[in-house]
Amino acid sequence: MWLVTWLRDVLSWLGFEVNKPGKVLFLGLDNAGKTTLLKMLKDAHLSVNAPTVHPTTEELMIGSISFTAFDLGGHAQARRLWKDYYAATDGIVFFVDATDTARFQESKVELDMLLGDEELENVPILVLGNKIDSPAAVSEGSLRDAFGLFAMTTRSRVVEVYMCSVVKMMGYREGFVWLLKHMR
Repeated sequence: MWLVTWLRDVLSWLGFEVNKPGKVLFLGLDNAGKTTLLKMLKDAHLSVNAPTVHPTTEELMIGSISFTAFDLGGHAQARRLWKDYYAATDGIVFFVDATDTARFQESKVELDMLLGDEELENVPILVLGNKIDSPAAVSEGSLRDAFGLFAMTTRSRVVEVYMCSVVKMMGYREGFVWLLKHMR
C-alpha cells in the first residue's frame, strides 16, 4: 500500500492528474438537501427522497477525483453518529436550508462542533446555503453573519460558503470545485 501512495504522490508532484479516492461527508440538519444532491450527483436527475433514516453511501466521480460520499442524515439521533465517520475524512459538505431561519441556531451549533473538533482540523468544509430559488432564502451575507463565518478566512481552517439551489442545479458545482481543490 505504501508503494501505491508513494507513486501517486510522485505523479501528483510531477503534475499528472491522479484519480485520487476520497471520503466526503454530507452533513447538516434534516431537510437541508443532502440526500437530494447526493442522488442527483449519482443519477443525474432530480428525485423526491424520503428522510434519511440510515447512513447512505454512494461512489461519485467529479473531475479526476473519485470519492465515497456519506449522507449521514440530519435528525437529532443521526447527528450523534456523525463523529463515528470522521476517521480518514477528506472533505465535509455542510448543508444549510437558507429558508429555515428558525433553525439557524441549531444548525450553527452543529457546524461549530465540526469546526471545533481537532480530528477535523485539516479537513476542508464546504458550507452550502441551499434553496436560494425560494423568495424566503437569506442572502450569502446574512447566512455568513448568522453562522459567524466572516472570520473563517483568517483562521488556518479552510471553510467556504457557496449559495445554491439543488433543485435548480445551480451553485453547488462551484462549491465542489473549491472543495476538491482543497482536499488532501
